[in-house]
Amino acid sequence: MKAFKPRLLALPDYPYTARQALIKLDQNESPYGLPPELKAELAARLEALPLNRYPEMHAESLAERIADFEGWPETGVVVGPGSNTIITALVAAAQRVLDVQPSFALYQHAAELLGVPYRAVPLEEGFQLPLEALLAALAEEESPGVFFLPNPHTPTGHFFMQERVQILCEAAAQHDWLMVIDEAYYQFAPADLKRQALGQPHLGVLRTFSKAWGLAGARAGYLLASEEAARVVRHLLPPFGIPAPTALAVELALEHPGYVTEAVEKVRRERERVYLELKAHPTWTAYPSHTNFLLVRTPDAQAAYEGLLKRGILVRRQDHVPGLEGAIRVTIGTPVENDAFLQAAFELAKEEKEIADAASED
Repeated sequence: MKAFKPRLLALPDYPYTARQALIKLDQNESPYGLPPELKAELAARLEALPLNRYPEMHAESLAERIADFEGWPETGVVVGPGSNTIITALVAAAQRVLDVQPSFALYQHAAELLGVPYRAVPLEEGFQLPLEALLAALAEEESPGVFFLPNPHTPTGHFFMQERVQILCEAAAQHDWLMVIDEAYYQFAPADLKRQALGQPHLGVLRTFSKAWGLAGARAGYLLASEEAARVVRHLLPPFGIPAPTALAVELALEHPGYVTEAVEKVRRERERVYLELKAHPTWTAYPSHTNFLLVRTPDAQAAYEGLLKRGILVRRQDHVPGLEGAIRVTIGTPVENDAFLQAAFELAKEEKEIADAASED
């Protein structure tokens, strides 16, 4: 079609395929969500909501609540309908994008969509930060831009040491980059960078209500940044972008953060249990994680994915990502869901062995 830019017609789709399954462990959602009593309270508040009126232009009331919750200046808080929209706005504003590889697919996808120069530096063995290569990239580019670093890291679950991240933050400031730490999973990690970012104009922190808060269906995320950076990003987001019911749900959740603490602790316990049980798997290798998912290396990701799907369990393939050949990503669910996954994983191992034994006899 000649009405569209040829470059956009050739772009690949975002790497996700929706499938149906009884047990959904593919999108790193919380298995718990809002407690029943909060759902009842939300329903009562929704009754009084005037849905015939537009919501606030930039969810100002919600931004104020988030600022109070985070201890951050309100002028530096940007709220978007999911952190994905904020990432896209950051990319749209950037002269270029720096990333690591593997990483959250949206950074590259948004850069390609918007025609922004994109560079990714491969992680070192063991998913370690390539400190020297990143420092060189920050210094070498002809103009600065936005440097995205997910920590805890997706899709591996690895947590980068704060000392090394701090070195990169200082280098980003020295060369006039904006470094954005994507902390979608910070509640599951041993530390975060919010305190270091406060008052630092070259450092921002991105967070979401889709993971630990259990509000993925509400679609809300936020950026904590300097007043200048926040103003630019806010201008690039569509007006009236946060639906009033979403703002209501998030405000209610912020009033009751205790349920998140309980949910995170349940997920952490289950994550460690699943990780330890997978150590006995003869052909799969799970990696340590500081998120609500596990990256698992298998001999054949497609076979593992299809085998699990036949048993009613949906996971996410990662074998299309450079450096993650044979990998699948498994969200930590409820104990019952995790038991079903483990049972299926070991059933597949038994099937693999039977097929291998039959082949050797031939």
